[in-house]
Amino acid sequence: MPNTLNLYLDDSGTRHPTQEVGKKAAHNYDWFALGGIIVRECDEEAARGLHSDFLGRWPQITNPLHSSEIRSQNEGFFWLRDLEAEERNRFYEEPYQLMRAAPVTGIACVIDRPGYNARYLALYEQQPWLLCKTAFSVVVERSAKRARDLGAKLRVRPERCNKPEDANLKAYYDALKTEGMPFGKDASGPYAPLSGADFRDLLYEFDLKRKTSPLSQLADLFLWPICMGGYHKSNRPYRRLMEDGKLIECHLGSADWPTLATKYSCFEGVEVKP
Repeated sequence: MPNTLNLYLDDSGTRHPTQEVGKKAAHNYDWFALGGIIVRECDEEAARGLHSDFLGRWPQITNPLHSSEIRSQNEGFFWLRDLEAEERNRFYEEPYQLMRAAPVTGIACVIDRPGYNARYLALYEQQPWLLCKTAFSVVVERSAKRARDLGAKLRVRPERCNKPEDANLKAYYDALKTEGMPFGKDASGPYAPLSGADFRDLLYEFDLKRKTSPLSQLADLFLWPICMGGYHKSNRPYRRLMEDGKLIECHLGSADWPTLATKYSCFEGVEVKP
């Protein structure tokens, strides 16, 4: 088995460019993102152990860790509402400490949907492709480049969703290995895109994971603050992850961010809060 870097992917937001968003979150931002964590195969056992230790301290947890449920204290985490304030605050700190201690690195592609529609709806006659095609291609390519720099191959491990969406991701994966990046050469040239031959050399496996996977749950916890970082740089979870060296940007020189770091796409019209 080759030396491998494993990319665990979760999704956030609405992947259809023109589909109305249902109940908007309190932050009122409108994105679609695919991302989560990259982790060396040899470090997975340690990450699973930290996840298990966390669950052992909170026997009330009977569902997989899910960021939106934890933040809203709903569904599998409704019980948080019954805790005393001090105990609830202790709980909310512990998932961050799990993220901080786990030997993983956060990475994603985040697309601002209003910005995407402003740029592409007219160009593609109101029928642009699904946002997951862009986000998957970008985050896999940047993770593959990271694997290359570490002398490793890349496993791609998205969280299982439903048959059509899972099939879409597998089709995008296969297309990368045959055709390379799906974008026009003029648009993608500045990003030093990998070729199909590069992907065939670097991509080792596509392996869907269930929500019960500890690493998939860590991917879920990382994705929301990464998304928020595109809109609000002082968002506390995002800021802490940056300060603690837990995001891909922390391992790169700033000159490499445009081609190797988390991609914030179509953010030209976003007023980013400092």
